[in-house]
Amino acid sequence: MHNLATPEASPGLIREWIDCAARLHPDKPYIVSIEDGRTITFVEFAGLLRRIGSFLDHAGIGTNDRIALLAGNSIEHIACYVGVMAYGATICTVHVEMNRRHLGRILAQLKPRLALYDDDLIDDVTSGSDNIRNGAAISIQSSLRPDGAMDSAPPCGEGSGVGIEESGTFALHLPDPPPQPSRGEGADAAAPGRPIAPPVPCLPLGRWDVPEAGTWFAAVSSCDPRGAHTAQTTARDDGVILFTSGTTDHPKGVVLSYREQIGNVVPMVDALGISAADRIYDFRSFNWASAQLFGVLGPLCRGATLVMRSKFSATRFFDDIRAHRVTVAAGNPTTINMLLGADHTTRAGEVPTLRFVTSSSAPLSEPEWRRFEGRFGIPVAQSYGSSETAWIAINPGRDRRFGTVGRPLAYQQVAIVDPNGHHLPPGETGEVEIGAWDDNEYRYLGDDGTPRANSRGRMRTGDIGYLDADGFLHLTGREKDLIIRGGVNISPAEIDSILMQRAEIAEAATIGVPDAVWGEQVVSYVVLHPGAAFVPDDLLRHCAAQLPPFKAPKQIFVRETLPKSARGKLDRRALVAEWIQGESR
Repeated sequence: MHNLATPEASPGLIREWIDCAARLHPDKPYIVSIEDGRTITFVEFAGLLRRIGSFLDHAGIGTNDRIALLAGNSIEHIACYVGVMAYGATICTVHVEMNRRHLGRILAQLKPRLALYDDDLIDDVTSGSDNIRNGAAISIQSSLRPDGAMDSAPPCGEGSGVGIEESGTFALHLPDPPPQPSRGEGADAAAPGRPIAPPVPCLPLGRWDVPEAGTWFAAVSSCDPRGAHTAQTTARDDGVILFTSGTTDHPKGVVLSYREQIGNVVPMVDALGISAADRIYDFRSFNWASAQLFGVLGPLCRGATLVMRSKFSATRFFDDIRAHRVTVAAGNPTTINMLLGADHTTRAGEVPTLRFVTSSSAPLSEPEWRRFEGRFGIPVAQSYGSSETAWIAINPGRDRRFGTVGRPLAYQQVAIVDPNGHHLPPGETGEVEIGAWDDNEYRYLGDDGTPRANSRGRMRTGDIGYLDADGFLHLTGREKDLIIRGGVNISPAEIDSILMQRAEIAEAATIGVPDAVWGEQVVSYVVLHPGAAFVPDDLLRHCAAQLPPFKAPKQIFVRETLPKSARGKLDRRALVAEWIQGESR
């Protein structure tokens, strides 16, 4: 294990991690890409990132300049993500499949100096998807000429750099950065809801190991191998902008400083017990915060290996674990339920290297948690965080505590507060509040591209819960999901957990629906295991036996599936809308 945590979580810390791993483990794979069988070692990765730094330097990229990355999981995605941050600019990761119809708006907000994309996204980015062509959001033009070259500009060095025209590649000239409106400006620049931006130079990523002319990695391969970085970038500058899969009409851009993103990595890996001996398995999109921290930066910080898939496969999961000697695997409630629903007979002894599976992104019910561990004999470490805050609490692997999301990371200074902001003692339920730094701003990206503070100093997460006497955090629901019946707050998660005790129930979701007398009434939806019978009266009696009358559901409906976001988060609002629509018929 090597631990290079320093008080200054700036781009320099990332470069220290890279240099240390390359020195201690030069020929050890940093990334193993399962689908295409490719690997990149730590020393290869370090050399590639130095060339990326040279490219960005010669292209005139500076502190807080934005590079948009529209790509799926790949070695190239990770190299771009880490390379831009190690250099000291701002990487903006966009999940294209999830945000396809919002791409124009997102790029208009970002106003990036450069957009990099997967080759198979060329129709959407350079040719223009419908939402872009319709002109509602942005004018994007490809800088590629038909022959694959770009408008010429002076090469970036003595015989090396961005452009080597003799070899048939290209030279890149980036325009000056677009003006970023100050706070309060920008309203007159475009019609409401229709931001605009100047054309953005776009390049396909290509492959780092077989760089083809006309791709970004072809340009990078010809750059100075000695590297470069922006000395002006500090821990307070913008490191990452990513887009959440929330319940708003449009995805929210979350702006994270280097301090917020990089400062979370060492506490996270310390809490999980990650070392250089670990092989981390992750299939989640590296456009999301949890996968960036756990799957990409965690292994880099410790000199561990990332075993990567582009998407989850329930049929291949345990085969992957065995074949690649995985020690810690990422997961979430959806994938855990998919594994439970598959015909696996695997037990822990058949995957002896696997220490535990994580679960995050959405609550994992305790019955499903125990069912997974009982069936496979593999511990699940449910943990907790958000795009805006990074990891907040970690369950420590085999020492996890059922029904909790672990102990809060000390630096996050977690407190449970009442509606007036007063701190509550252990055992009392309130809203989860964090505040890692007194001077921190928790920011979103405004429509005009300006970061805007949502809160300062401390932030309430919107999650309801309590701390027990041993310091473990229990989450009981979301503040916005609370059911208020006759003036009494009811947590839908509590009722879900009662329903999940039944063997025939695969998933459960409880909501509050309008009621003329009580304000809201309790209604539940369930998904059955294959072959199970739905007997609503039995389920109602089961709930009535364990819950006080004001909490017990008055109706229970069966569905084939529950509505969820692209990240597997339950969408209770969709169920409320469905119930209201059904009542109006």
